[in-house]
Amino acid sequence: MFRICARVGGNRLRNTTMLGALAATRAFGTKAAPPSRLRNIVWASTGAVVCGLGYLYVTDSSAGIHKYVFTPILRLLDPEDAHNLAVAMLKYGMCPVDRAADDSLLAVELWGKQVSNPIGLAAGFDKNAEAIDSLFGLGFGAVEVGSITPFAQEGNTKPRLFRIEDSTAVINRMGLNNSGMQMCADRIRSRFWRLLASQSKQQGETVAELSSSVNRSAFKDRLLGINLSKNKASKSDSYNDYVDGLKALGAYADYVVINVSCPNVKNIAAGADVAVLESTIKAVLNERNKMADYRPPVVLKIGPDNDSDQLKLIAQLAIDYCVDGIITTNTTPTRPTGMHDSEEVAKEAGGLSGTPLHSMALATTREMYKLTGGRIPIIGCGGISTAEDALAFARAGASMVQIYTSMTFDGPGKPREIKDGLVELLKGRKWTDVVGEDARK
Repeated sequence: MFRICARVGGNRLRNTTMLGALAATRAFGTKAAPPSRLRNIVWASTGAVVCGLGYLYVTDSSAGIHKYVFTPILRLLDPEDAHNLAVAMLKYGMCPVDRAADDSLLAVELWGKQVSNPIGLAAGFDKNAEAIDSLFGLGFGAVEVGSITPFAQEGNTKPRLFRIEDSTAVINRMGLNNSGMQMCADRIRSRFWRLLASQSKQQGETVAELSSSVNRSAFKDRLLGINLSKNKASKSDSYNDYVDGLKALGAYADYVVINVSCPNVKNIAAGADVAVLESTIKAVLNERNKMADYRPPVVLKIGPDNDSDQLKLIAQLAIDYCVDGIITTNTTPTRPTGMHDSEEVAKEAGGLSGTPLHSMALATTREMYKLTGGRIPIIGCGGISTAEDALAFARAGASMVQIYTSMTFDGPGKPREIKDGLVELLKGRKWTDVVGEDARK
């Protein structure tokens, strides 16, 4: 009996011990799980935050990685290949954006339209109007597409685009390669109506109501310029290409540019012959004035190599025919003194842009402002790469400025960099307060 009880007791003791051990194991496992799950949650949250911050950084146009990493890598490519890749990335939205709001000190009004800042993109970058929205996303107050000709053309033979690293300059002899006005018009038109349809749903207004009041950029404080030029096969003294371009594209431009100064084609006589220039201005303005619903401002783009007498004649024509604006200037076929030419590429033929063009374009801007008495808005262009450069053009008489080559070397953050620098330089003054300041001294 004692043995039976002992055996039963022993079994109970072993069972109790085993149950206790199992319970302890379960209890231990239950207590160990929360730290493991918590650790996973912490790592996942940290990863999400890091990825989110990384995304915000990389997609911010002012992030240093664009200037110091991505842009130098892009410059390792052939210049035209790099340019085409940049346009393609912008076209498909693979690009950063300027997230900062423009300071009210930078606001300007042109042709009755408000613009949030005076920094524009010059023609030549987006020749075929493929990346308009992304370019506005970089913070430009105005984007100018083209030059666009009536018919598609391949341009000059390659190579035709060259960087001069020592001089932060570019030489191009592209030859006005573009897809032609029909394809570009289709692209610009569809973009405009697509954005208006979207805004109509958001604002509760009809598309017709919006179309009569909104800028052709489809943004209330940005301008879309369309640069027009001539096909290489056209007669040198003919203005028909400009008129045809206006008919096809004028209705969708906040301003149209008559490019009479491209140095890379030989049939634009209006750039050197005053009589042809006069007939061109007259024909384009007459056609513009026939437009019933909307009449875009017509802007003349001149070169930097005109002497004083030529500038006087151009200014007088602009005043007599009520030209709406003048862009000073296009590229130059000359090579200014003091330009670094240590590289053989500096001897290539073509239009020069970038830092070496600055003094020529600035002098032309200053002279044209004086000759027109400040009555015609001037858009300064040529060698602008800093806020100091932009401010110098404003003081010389430019209501707005345009950049292009400086982005080749410094990347997509250049508009924001210049805008931030201008706010500091203005020291509480408005951009419009300094326009033409040099002439008032």
